[in-house]
Amino acid sequence: MINEDVPAALDGQRLDRIVALLGDISRSDAAAAISNGGVSVDGERASSGKIRLVEGQSVGVDPTSFPRIQLPQPDPDVVFSVVHADESIIVVDKPAGLVVHPGAGNMVGTLANGLLARFPEIVDVGESNRPGIVHRLDSGSSGLLVVARTQYAADFLIAQFADHSCTRRYEALVWGVPDAPHGIIDAPLGRNRSDPLKMAVVAHGKYARTDYRVIGTYREPAVVSRVDCRLETGRTHQIRVHLSSINHPLVGDPTYGQRRPNLGVQRPFLHAAELAFNHPATGERVTFNSPLAPDLQAWLDAAST
Repeated sequence: MINEDVPAALDGQRLDRIVALLGDISRSDAAAAISNGGVSVDGERASSGKIRLVEGQSVGVDPTSFPRIQLPQPDPDVVFSVVHADESIIVVDKPAGLVVHPGAGNMVGTLANGLLARFPEIVDVGESNRPGIVHRLDSGSSGLLVVARTQYAADFLIAQFADHSCTRRYEALVWGVPDAPHGIIDAPLGRNRSDPLKMAVVAHGKYARTDYRVIGTYREPAVVSRVDCRLETGRTHQIRVHLSSINHPLVGDPTYGQRRPNLGVQRPFLHAAELAFNHPATGERVTFNSPLAPDLQAWLDAAST
C-alpha cells in the first residue's frame, strides 16, 4: 500500500494525476485504479479521479488495483556490465541512458529486461514489474547498482538502504567552484510546486543530506569543479537538486542545470563510483568500485586545469 500526504507542489491537482505520480503509472491507468476501488482519500474510497485535492490530504493507493500490465520479458540485447555475481547478489555497472525498470513511457529495453535474460531466477524476487531491483539510478546516470537474486537478499539490502548503512559515492562535475571545498547540504526535498515532475528543496519535504568534497578544478572550456558526493539519504534526484540549490548544478543536466550550456556533455555528469554494504549471505562489509564512464573521462582528459 502506498500512503502519502498531498505535498504543496500538488495542491489543487486532480486525484488521477496524483495517483499517476505516486504509482509511476499513466494517467489512464491511474483512473482505472480509482474505478477499481484501489484509491482512498482521507481514509474514504475515492469514486472519481476528477476531484481536486489540497495540501495535507491523505491519499492511499493499492498497487494491486492497477490494470494488469505485461510483466518485463527477458531481453538479451540489453547491454550492461556485471561487476560481481554470486548466489545472493548481482552488482551491475549501468551505462548512461539505460532505464532501470519498466514504468510509464519505458516498458521495454530496460535493465530489468536484460537482467531477466541473464539471471531468470530473479523473476520472483521483489515487485513483479521490477524483479530484483532494490534501488535505482537515473537513466542519465552511469555506475554501480546492486540487484538481489533471492527474496532474503532483497529484504536484507532494502533494510540497509532504509537505515542508510549502505553507502554510495558519486563523482560529479559542477559549474563553478564551491566556496567551501568540503560541506554537507542538509535540505529537505519534495516535488517542485511549479512542476510536480521535478524535485526541489522544500520546507516540508523529506529529510535529505549530501556530503560533497571538491577533488579538482578546471578552467577550460569553463570554470568547473570535479566533486565527490556521498549520500546520507537516497531521495529522487538528490545530488542534482542539492548541488543546483547551492548554485553549482551538474554540467550537462537538462533538468536542474539552470539553462547553462552543456559544454559537450550529453547527459548529467554523474557517475555512481562506489557502493558498499553488508553482504546478505555473510554479513561482511563488501565494497565495489567503478571507474569513471568513458564519455565522462574523455571530457576530463580534454579539459584544462
